Amino acid sequence: MNSAQHHFGFVAIVGRPNVGKSTLLNSLLGEKLAITSPRPQTTRNRIPGIITRPDAQIVLVDTPGIHRAKGALNRYMNNVARDALTSCDAVLFLAEAGLGPDQNVLISALDREILEDIREAGLPVLLGLNKIDRVSKLMLLPIIDAWRQVTEFREIVPISGLRSDGLDRLLTSLTNALPIATRMYAEDELTDLPMRFLAAEMIRERLFHHLHKELPYASAVTIEAWHERADGLIHIDAVIFVERDSQKGIVIGKGGEMLKRIGTEARAEIERLAGARAHLSIFVRVETGWTDTEAALRKLGYL
Repeated sequence: MNSAQHHFGFVAIVGRPNVGKSTLLNSLLGEKLAITSPRPQTTRNRIPGIITRPDAQIVLVDTPGIHRAKGALNRYMNNVARDALTSCDAVLFLAEAGLGPDQNVLISALDREILEDIREAGLPVLLGLNKIDRVSKLMLLPIIDAWRQVTEFREIVPISGLRSDGLDRLLTSLTNALPIATRMYAEDELTDLPMRFLAAEMIRERLFHHLHKELPYASAVTIEAWHERADGLIHIDAVIFVERDSQKGIVIGKGGEMLKRIGTEARAEIERLAGARAHLSIFVRVETGWTDTEAALRKLGYL
């Protein structure tokens, strides 16, 4: 590998909630790493995914959607997203290629605030205009022109993370924005996150998938025990935390059926990522008001 021609660096994927950051990360990796759901603010932590090409190694860092923060958990997520700007070499600002009911381009006040934070960080910024499959090709140029008026981007790349449209061009643009350097990770490495963290995320995704209407946003998952046997079987004890006894009943379900379904589906995802068989036990506990106090967030591993 000729280091004079090879790029390496970290790219923070930043934007409002539900613009498709996690879906885009998974599409670029060609592998499901970040959990997704229809609910906003599904991502709560920094999720790095590693892409290795002949000419570059790009570490894409998925971040929580930046939003108007209320409560300790929401403030934590905003801090995670903004802290990513201090440890990355470039930023991919992701926004929807959308129009409002009056056919004006949708550029919110929050979008402008986030871009101001990015400008202050002094990093090269690419704009990924996501979900282009939802707008007509005739409207795409006016949307691009409107975003050009907001700030100066290194490049604007129209994409669809869901349909993998425009991703080759995006990767080339990201590569060119990164410093010349040798790679840091092995060629087959997907992330530097521990499997315990990923296992908790897979359980939380199944929670959101099955109970996004019944269960409020306030659920969390921790891994209490992780033991790998000599025969390769992984024994995992996990805990789902909710805020009220009524929510505990919803998660468990009639005769324990909901908890069994969540566990079965999460175990399959864990085995896929770990490349090994797993035995998963899940318990449900009540931690009243955990989203509102830093002490509870610390107990659940967020701080």
